[in-house]
Amino acid sequence: MLECFYPDVYMDSAYEIDYKGLYEKGFRGIIFDIDNTLVPHGAPADMRSIELFGKLKEIGYETLVLSNNKEPRVRSFSDKVGSQYIFKANKPFPEGYEKAMEMMGTNRETTVFVGDQLFTDIWGARKAGILTYLVKPIHPKEEIQIVLKRILEKIVLFFYKRKCRKLSCGKETEE
Repeated sequence: MLECFYPDVYMDSAYEIDYKGLYEKGFRGIIFDIDNTLVPHGAPADMRSIELFGKLKEIGYETLVLSNNKEPRVRSFSDKVGSQYIFKANKPFPEGYEKAMEMMGTNRETTVFVGDQLFTDIWGARKAGILTYLVKPIHPKEEIQIVLKRILEKIVLFFYKRKCRKLSCGKETEE
């Protein structure tokens, strides 16, 4: 039952993912959440996020920012990092992820999703059939509804980590 929320890979940060290695494996598009995935909640794009998107373009990726937030927030961030975007994405429903793949010209086999929340980001991407990377939230300050979800996430992550210790799953490894 809980497996539908499990990420494929759990990392400390979106900035530590081996994007070049993923590209070499055939991935061509990356969908990102913004808040607490790339920057603290509500923060503008910073140099680290701008440099990441520049690096991804150099590698050859298409990128897209997928957010449940309103357009002014998503557009301002996306414009700074030079990425396409979808606002009010209605995550965890898969339609936003599917539209993102269409916009990037990718498919389920060539797309990666990176986000910080199990019950919106990861669950939605899994329903869309995309490889998922869960990252730890950048900053502890969050809206109350997210704080409440984090309590439930801790339970799911407890079982995920226990299962992975037994199976050695969910870790980014060099092949």
